[in-house]
Amino acid sequence: MNGWHSLIALCAGFALDLVFGDPHGFPHVVRFAGWLIAAAEKKLRPLFPATKSGEHFSGALLVLIVTTVCTAVPLLALRALYALSFPAGVAIESFLCYQLLAARSLRDESLPVYTALKSGDLQGARRALSMIVGRDTEVLDATGVTKAAVETVAENASDGEVAPLFWIALFGVPGGCFYKAVNTMDSMIAYKNARYRHFGTCAAVLDDIVNFVPARLAGLLMVAAAGLCGYDRRGAWRVFRRDRLRHESPNSAHTEAACAGALRVQLAGPAQYEGRVEDKPFLGDPLRPVEPEDIKRAHRLLFAASGLAFCLAVLARAAIVCLVQ
Repeated sequence: MNGWHSLIALCAGFALDLVFGDPHGFPHVVRFAGWLIAAAEKKLRPLFPATKSGEHFSGALLVLIVTTVCTAVPLLALRALYALSFPAGVAIESFLCYQLLAARSLRDESLPVYTALKSGDLQGARRALSMIVGRDTEVLDATGVTKAAVETVAENASDGEVAPLFWIALFGVPGGCFYKAVNTMDSMIAYKNARYRHFGTCAAVLDDIVNFVPARLAGLLMVAAAGLCGYDRRGAWRVFRRDRLRHESPNSAHTEAACAGALRVQLAGPAQYEGRVEDKPFLGDPLRPVEPEDIKRAHRLLFAASGLAFCLAVLARAAIVCLVQ
């Protein structure tokens, strides 16, 4: 493998994501990670006592297994492919980069919410929203549906685009696959319920660690994107600084706060999950009502921030390749 190959793959993967979105119907990094997590949990749980320490240990062992496999498999496979054929290596590495990025998918999955709202189909908007959020959508009015869609686009700008680019820039595709494995574990087993409160602790802590820098970088890029898109850059910076740490998670509110400030709206606040209302803090100021067009404005912020992140990733990857060769 040659370090410059990874730079070519990064550029190709980013372009493929923008053009085509998620490659449905193909073997997928995230689906493989999800299968491995489920299989490992099924095998590991019976081996250890259902105590706090036993579940902590088995959960940590799952994290070790999943991250090792999801990092080692692409690393070894790419080395073998490049040894056999340069074009095959570049093609597969590019395809893996493509799978690790999700800017186009975030836009495509939230656009039906916008379309339904614009046509006055609140029920259709709720159904479309239910495909991309975990909250109870049937209790939301049009404003609530719009806010939830904007929040989803803004929040996922970090773990769907900026964070994978960050880890690919540092360690190539294996680094990106490592990140996606951690992120998938967080979405599957890092819950504070009876089943996962102890078993998922290690996964939750590791997710906080690997997202610490990317989340803050994503927030800053969202502020810069506000200026590029002609939105309220000063408001984005002010709200980002003030509200980015209001969320219970140390990483979740950075892009959402910047987006709220850029659009001059108030996001977040109490939300209902499985019939139970969670009292989340508000982000931003209600300088104007939220409207369906804010979903498209959030898309523009997402793509502008993604473009800036891509430029930084290319520069960082090129610098690393120059240093190690």
